[in-house]
Order: sequence, then structure tokens, then C-alpha cells
Amino acid sequence: MGFKSDIEIAQECEMLPITKIAEKAGIDDKYLEQYGKYKAKIDYNLLKESDKKDGKLILVTAINPTPAGEGKTTTTVGLADGMQKLGKSVMVALREPSLGPVFGVKGGAAGGGYAQVVPMEDINLHFTGDFHAIGAANNLLAAMIDNHIFQGNALNIDPRKITWRRCVDMNDRQLRNVVDGLGGRTNGMPREDGYDITVASEIMAVLCLASDIKDLKERLSKIIIGYTYGKVAEQKPVTAGDLHAEGAMTALLKDALKPNLVQTLEHVPAIVHGGPFANIAHGCNSVTATKMALKLADYAITEAGFGADLGAEKFLDIKCRMADLHPSAVVIVATVRALKYNGGVAKADLNNENLEALEKGIP
Repeated sequence: MGFKSDIEIAQECEMLPITKIAEKAGIDDKYLEQYGKYKAKIDYNLLKESDKKDGKLILVTAINPTPAGEGKTTTTVGLADGMQKLGKSVMVALREPSLGPVFGVKGGAAGGGYAQVVPMEDINLHFTGDFHAIGAANNLLAAMIDNHIFQGNALNIDPRKITWRRCVDMNDRQLRNVVDGLGGRTNGMPREDGYDITVASEIMAVLCLASDIKDLKERLSKIIIGYTYGKVAEQKPVTAGDLHAEGAMTALLKDALKPNLVQTLEHVPAIVHGGPFANIAHGCNSVTATKMALKLADYAITEAGFGADLGAEKFLDIKCRMADLHPSAVVIVATVRALKYNGGVAKADLNNENLEALEKGIP
């Protein structure tokens, strides 16, 4: 008899209604916005209006991982489930999966086996629409840049110096570098452009560091989109604020700023919100989500992307400093597979026994 797949396990789970999970977490109905029976958003004003003492923060990170990942999310969820079994008040705060990796070699990011967050399919796909809102805000700014140039270019933007790219939440190699604005004068000015995956948008990082809607708007206004004409010494940065784009962008993101509430297979409340990549941004879920988990539970367990040399370092150097967070413990995931990989074993041979490579991979 074979093992059940992750999706079989997730679909066999009897989820509790999200209202029950919210009640378990101590979230008043006035802060809850339901997205169906098993998902909800939490109003970020809960943070300002709650006087409950913060719990303890636990960070889960890993040694240098393999391309498939080493189980930080699975460990995070499993640890939370275990602590609940011991009678502890606990909540997890995780990153949202991106459609690119979900349909790529890495797969979903909702945990694995019996340590998952559910509804797994929803979380791995469109979830509550946060990534679509981020993509819309990103591409609105891109459209406003090109429209500004088309309408006379009062800011003197050099099209060759535009640094802001469009985005799509998919691994689409064909769109990485493109030439757009073709089709005559009425269709814009031809220029080199490109698409990033939505998670790599600066807006994702900004959203995850913002404390409230006002802070989000201010941060968006400071985004540099390109530079003016002139010699290098004469070029000046142009911001989203110069284009007066921050208000419309903030309006598109007003719901995306609110953390998402779901549950683990064992009904531990889980906040899944935000997900900038750790190799190009800070690699952590939103500040709002982490602070909310700390406010609602005695123990908040979160993760940081990639290995300790990327996500954990940025978590400590960027997120903790900016948000005044103080982790009480750090869990380091170290697997035999990753140790063998760091010892020189090819990806295809990682499941084979190799004690020599294992010794090489151990620091």
C-alpha cells in the first residue's frame, strides 16, 4: 500500500468553518471578512485596537537547500500542530505561494504530508486574489509611465532609462524581455521592456513591510521607476509619486493589505499573507501578518525563504529591525538530502545512500 499524496490528504481533511477558527484565535467578528466557508481576511485595525500582550516569535529557517526545497513550511506547520497537542496557544504565519513555482519544478507551498495548511488548492492557486491585486497595481504604474511619455513627457523621462517592468504571476520565459509599443503612433512609443514574475515586483516587498494603508501609500510613492534624460551626473530619479500614481495603486491594494486566515490540517489558526522572494527581496511574509499572529497567540511560528544565508539573515536584518520584532527561538531545518547535495551529489542521485558526500556536506 502506497503513501497518500499531499492533495489526497488535504482533500480528506474535515476543515472547520473559518468562523470557528477565528473564534479559536480570539478574532472578533467585526474584524473578519469571509472569502467563502474556509478563508477570510482580517482587518489590520485589529492590531491597533487590541491591548493583548504579544506572544513569543519562533523563526523556522534551513541550511542551504536543494532546488526542491527542504521543508521549512512543513516543519513550521508540524511544529505548530505539535505545540497545540501540548496545550499551547499557537498560530503560524506563512508566505503565500506564487503560481510560477506552483506550476514549475518546485510545486506548491502549503506544506506536505500531514503538516499542511488548507484549503490547499485555493492557497496554491488564486487564494483571495492578493497576487492579482499586486499585479494590477504594478501594471497600472507601468501603463501610467508609458502614457505620461505619450502625452508629452513633462517629467522628461528617458525611455531607455525606465527601470520599472511589467509583471505576470507565471513562469513565462517568452515575456522576460520584449519590445512593446508597436503598431503606430496611437499605440505608444516602441521601447525595450520586460515582465517579472509578480512575486518579484517591488510592490510585493512594499506591501509586506507596510504597517497600514497610510504607510503603504507613502512607500509606494517612493518607488523609483526610471531616470530623466541627460548625462549621467544630470540624470534625476523619477518616482511613482512624481506620476501621482500612489493613490490609485493603494486603492487597488486596499484588500490585499489585509492578512488571510486559514487553518492547518489539525485546525491550528494560520495566517498566510504576502510572499516576496528571498533572493531578490526580504523573503518573509507580511509584517502585519507576523504582528497579528503575535497578538493573537502565545507562540507565533513563521518562516523565511531559502536558506539561513538569505531569508533568515534578511528576516533579522530587515524585517525585525524595521518592525521591532525579537525572535525567542530559531529552528534550523537540516536534511540528509540537502547535506548530500552540498557535498557534491547530483540532484538526480540525492535519494541514493552516499555517506562520503554526507560527511562533506556537514560543516
